Amino acid sequence: MTTKGDFASLFENPTAGREKGRRPRLEPGQEVEGVVLELSGGLVILDIGLGADATLDRMELGDREVKIGDRLRALVKNARSDAPELTLALGRGGGSISTANIELARSSGTPVVGTVTAAVKGGFSVDVGGIRAFCPISQIDLSYVNEPEVWVGQSLEFKVTEVREGGRNVVVSRKALLEAQRKAAQADMLDKLTVGSVVSGTVRQIGKHGIVVDLGGIDGFVHISELAHGRVQMAEDVVSLGERVEAKVLSNEANERGPTIRLSIKALASPAAAPEAPPNDTVLDAKVVGHVVSGILVSTKHGDGLVPARELDLPPGADHKRAFPVGTELRVTLVHRDPATGKMRFSVKQVAHVEEQKNYREFAGNQGSRSSGMGSLGDLLAERFGGGLKAGDGKADAKNPPKRGR
Repeated sequence: MTTKGDFASLFENPTAGREKGRRPRLEPGQEVEGVVLELSGGLVILDIGLGADATLDRMELGDREVKIGDRLRALVKNARSDAPELTLALGRGGGSISTANIELARSSGTPVVGTVTAAVKGGFSVDVGGIRAFCPISQIDLSYVNEPEVWVGQSLEFKVTEVREGGRNVVVSRKALLEAQRKAAQADMLDKLTVGSVVSGTVRQIGKHGIVVDLGGIDGFVHISELAHGRVQMAEDVVSLGERVEAKVLSNEANERGPTIRLSIKALASPAAAPEAPPNDTVLDAKVVGHVVSGILVSTKHGDGLVPARELDLPPGADHKRAFPVGTELRVTLVHRDPATGKMRFSVKQVAHVEEQKNYREFAGNQGSRSSGMGSLGDLLAERFGGGLKAGDGKADAKNPPKRGR
């Protein structure tokens, strides 16, 4: 087997092997390093110091970007002397793997590709290139596994953690590989998480106080007050699990348990136009949505606002939280609206006064309409009794009282 030292010498003098009339021999599973010569279609062409260039499927690189001149480390998948094929994980493509290659993967940390064939007691049976391996159930994923059966039939990458009894007892872990990838992604992501930058991620957890967003190797937290403009009662009303979101970085602080990333979604959203405020003498239907020390918070069709405790018409010493629990429906009237912020202050005890004023105005308006349309009472009487009352008399003649009809 050719050692890595042999290949290093070949990089320094690529024609050395040819000058001696021999070509280094590759073996499946052997680790090599090469220089990217070309990106052709779906292949990466590498010079590994042999007469023939090697190829690597570009799909294996995932989101990793490479360019001509970059150096890559890979494993020999097919040891053809005229066109060696490389891979980043042993077992990819369904080829067989020897025990020596499994041991090589364990010592070098190279991932292997295996197919989960069955859920067994305590874990899974995994076929790695014809070699049976065992993956503990706690090592198949980063999170707790409730339904082992869903993993059966999947082809995944694993890290070989143990090789015993000459390869008859092989233990693999997908979790160890994921954690290593996560740490590498965290280091790369932390460099990009500057305050004010915009990031995207996936909602992976929803709680009472906010949501956790997976930023691709590191978690960020969005407090419920930073989800949207306006009051948010439940985070589920704004986002859902698995949803892709964009957020602005508010802070990035390091502590003993790792970095703490605070995000804001509403910082990227334009605030909705505030509803037009109703006149101050309008009575509105409202619903209690929360409490503060100074009063209760209510929601109306014109927006949310505060009803101060002094405007609740409660006896001294009464508990406004008990008197108006969340969900209580009531009527309020607008007392004040801040033109700068749009915040509104309502009143409960002024509702009766507003309604009295409204009823009086309606009554007075009706009376005016009736008077202008029907004439005065004197005109009605004169018309009814045929002039028994003379203009300017103010009273009927005592000797000639008006005749009453029979």
